Amino acid sequence: MDLAPFIRDIPDFPKPGIIFKDITPLLHSPEAFRYVSDTLTERYRNRGLDAIVAVESRGFMFAAPVAYALGLPLVPARKPGKLPYKTIAETYDLEYGSATLEVHEDALKKGDKVLLVDDLLATGGTLGACCRLIDRLGASVAEVATIIELSFLNGREKLCDLPYYTMLTY
Repeated sequence: MDLAPFIRDIPDFPKPGIIFKDITPLLHSPEAFRYVSDTLTERYRNRGLDAIVAVESRGFMFAAPVAYALGLPLVPARKPGKLPYKTIAETYDLEYGSATLEVHEDALKKGDKVLLVDDLLATGGTLGACCRLIDRLGASVAEVATIIELSFLNGREKLCDLPYYTMLTY
């Protein structure tokens, strides 16, 4: 399925000069959302994964149905102050500022093999920070998966040669 018709460009959001890739039309289409969920589920079936880490907030929407279908734990990587238990944090740069993500300190076990899911790879700051969090917990990233990659921003460089999969490239 061609997902491009389900991605809407929003100019100057969240700041002037940024063209935001809006996934809500994809979420609004049961067929497109099912296609994404089924494609990711089949790609990661029988990969020996122990957990799926999802990046706040749009990553949750894609990781949750896959974790459910595969019977795997879902680990949220969230903004500071959103998780109720003890956390570890990682701060990173964005194309329009900086941010911090946290995970519970007991979210993964040493040796866990993890799938990391987000909606979009841009500069790689967010996913790179998640990779560092996963590593700090003693787990390893088996693959990073996104729905969209903005390849012109060279975000893969921050993924340290980790296996990477995307469904749509701009």
